[in-house]
Amino acid sequence: MSTTDAGVPAITLTEAELGRYVTHAPTRGLLTGPGLPADTGLLTFSPLRTNGLRTLADATDGPLHLAEELRDRLVIGELLNPAGMERESILLDGDTGELTTAYLLDPSAPRPFAPSLATLLRFAAVTEELAGLRGRFTALAGQYGPRTATEASRLLLALFEEGTDGDVPAYWKAAALIRPLALVVGPGTARGLTLDVPARLLDQEFGHGRVVRYEEVDFPATLTHEPTRRFLRETGLPEAAVLFHTDTDVPLPTLREYVTDERTGDAFPPIELPAHADHLIRLGHLVEDNSLVIDGRTGAVLTFSEPEAALYPLNTDVSTLAFTLWLLHHERTIDEHLGNELSTEAYDQLAAAMIDTLSAVDPTGTAHDSEWHYWTELFQDEAGGVL
Repeated sequence: MSTTDAGVPAITLTEAELGRYVTHAPTRGLLTGPGLPADTGLLTFSPLRTNGLRTLADATDGPLHLAEELRDRLVIGELLNPAGMERESILLDGDTGELTTAYLLDPSAPRPFAPSLATLLRFAAVTEELAGLRGRFTALAGQYGPRTATEASRLLLALFEEGTDGDVPAYWKAAALIRPLALVVGPGTARGLTLDVPARLLDQEFGHGRVVRYEEVDFPATLTHEPTRRFLRETGLPEAAVLFHTDTDVPLPTLREYVTDERTGDAFPPIELPAHADHLIRLGHLVEDNSLVIDGRTGAVLTFSEPEAALYPLNTDVSTLAFTLWLLHHERTIDEHLGNELSTEAYDQLAAAMIDTLSAVDPTGTAHDSEWHYWTELFQDEAGGVL
């Protein structure tokens, strides 16, 4: 095996290394010739460099629990899932050149990934073009909104269909339908928030009359962050969304007021509040006894876990919170249209696409000092059926 450096590091194998394991001529030609990049934005072939060419039987310490047709599949790479998620391995059928994915802890049911290595590399390349709005997506640079996201999705899906006879594997279908959604909203300009979220976006998604817009009388004096006040007045938040419900019956309370008025008495255990509880404004509640609060001084959005009496970062500000709630709701709409295909056939891959899409506009959950992030954990909760 050798590594060449011609702009992008490439991993190549010799004819002897491929031996009897790879008989598919185009695959042999690619592996002995141009080779594979060590990493792309979505996947890595570095296991080839560190472990050499291994059969699935060798990688899982024996063939006893493997079906006969899986024993000689070759482990050549891994999906680069968001931090904290188990990595899924990329498997090569040396006779046909087809690619599947599976977890090495339980590789008994591999999932289709690509018909060939050449097609796989093309899929990864065009998805990176989307992320950078270059190549075939250059015309969309600087454009935002639902139409832009729809066009990006249509183009990416069409590029995937070219290499699969229209039968796009679930991983790439999730990429085409979910990743372009980061283009629905543009960066904030003069409004002092991360994103420019038009009020009509929420109205169209959740329905007229189901988006709460606040008045000045609803704000406590400690909500001094003017961009947040303006957003809540003019754009608002959905009254009810996946996992989140706003408080609409009373003016927005501080966290201290909420606990004092609603969570005291014999029915509730005592709650230890943060020292700056008077500057935390409660917008509503999430599941599992989590309050959603805004720091009235900075506009940062956090969760307050009552059982832990702990604060955790949730979103950069109310604009990225609104996008997150929109994203969750819109994903469900897409999946229902597909007959729940994504959430039933590839929940983990869908969760990874959702986390990456949210991270593209709000890196709160992927920050190096992030101990725990509510959205990230909930996206991955397949048993809870969030997606």
